[in-house]
Amino acid sequence: MRNKLLEHMISVMVILFCMTDYCHAQSLSAFDRISHDHRLSASNYCIYPDTLLLRQTPPPAGKRPFYISHYGRHGSRNMSNSKAYDIPLDIMAKADSLGKLTPLGKDVLRQLRIVHENVQGRYGDLTALGSIQHRHIARRMMEHYPEVFEGSAHIDAHSSTKIRCVLSMGAAIQQMVALNPKLQIRMDASKHDMWYLNYQDKLLRDSMMTYAATKAYQEFTQKREHNERLVGSLFNDTAYVRQYVDNGAMNYYLFKIATILPNTHLADSLNLINIFTREELYHIWQKENAWWYIAYGPSLLNGGDEPYTQRKLLRRIIEEADSCIALPKPGVSLRYGHDTVILPLTCLLNLNGYDFKTMDLEEVESNYWFAFRVFPMAANIQFIFYRESPSDEDVIFKILLNEEEATLPLASSIAPYYRWSDFRDYYLKKLDAYEASR
Repeated sequence: MRNKLLEHMISVMVILFCMTDYCHAQSLSAFDRISHDHRLSASNYCIYPDTLLLRQTPPPAGKRPFYISHYGRHGSRNMSNSKAYDIPLDIMAKADSLGKLTPLGKDVLRQLRIVHENVQGRYGDLTALGSIQHRHIARRMMEHYPEVFEGSAHIDAHSSTKIRCVLSMGAAIQQMVALNPKLQIRMDASKHDMWYLNYQDKLLRDSMMTYAATKAYQEFTQKREHNERLVGSLFNDTAYVRQYVDNGAMNYYLFKIATILPNTHLADSLNLINIFTREELYHIWQKENAWWYIAYGPSLLNGGDEPYTQRKLLRRIIEEADSCIALPKPGVSLRYGHDTVILPLTCLLNLNGYDFKTMDLEEVESNYWFAFRVFPMAANIQFIFYRESPSDEDVIFKILLNEEEATLPLASSIAPYYRWSDFRDYYLKKLDAYEASR
């Protein structure tokens, strides 16, 4: 008895410690986070946080999960643009042939050659880690909500036509079938569904970089241009650098390669991120974070409407949920797409306050608008629906951002759970109002 009591007390202490540590982590500044884990400077190249402590708040008494609606980004991938690999390699190879590299520069060139060789013919492709991420996410989904996957439950999966998305879907489904061979699976990946899986409103995209946005972004980035130190550590001839090396481009492409590496099998043998100081990584992250805020967030510099690029997806999610709620055992709706969808969708939903609006880019970071918390590789949003029985009309749900319980701008006495009727009314009115104003 005494041993059981001791075990219980230890368990409670561990839980309290983890909750305290979790809350502290949520309030850390971007600089502190990046200093602790340099990979977070990667923004949309961040690897999925597979080791997070996932807290599950028990649902109200009697409510059981019966349906899941999901949108997920593809898993870890290579960069899709060959020039991001070619440009720094060509510059450094030419310099090396002329004896213009330092010992560090020679080592960086060695690593660039290995990366370049391994990526040939695989630009934008899903990596092995990308498949693993989606298998793990699918496994946890089934472990946390087994009622949804019981017996011959129906899984309806749709993917963007990009191969990395199709393979991500396949990895998740493969894991689900391994855990329950009785599942009834339907998979599709065609242009037929691209109108909502990866819709990019031309009017909004063309008006993204207004004069005000361009000017503000230029002023913001100019304060954070610190390229000389790194280039000076790689090349031994300053006159040569002034004539033949674009410091800004060199830093940018080296940063991109350094931050994509953790997504690949080369991460165990190569490391380029350590050639940057933590201050340099932080400043590059600031510039990228501000760009994502303008391009896909609710920035008032371009009117604050960019998140509405995903209004078709949100309406589709609502309509499919309404149809599935009417079924006795609806199963799961899976959708696989891109970072340029999941970030604006998060802002459109105003998950965790990501609908923060401002014209001052200096305020973005101080209000904890960190894009890396939203769209790492394999990022996902999950709606988990609950009811007592198929005849229960009081349907509730919770929403997860990267498997963590998230908040919505809705009043709820059962948070993090919300009533579906409240959500449906609020967001349909929001979408209708925007569409009427166009």
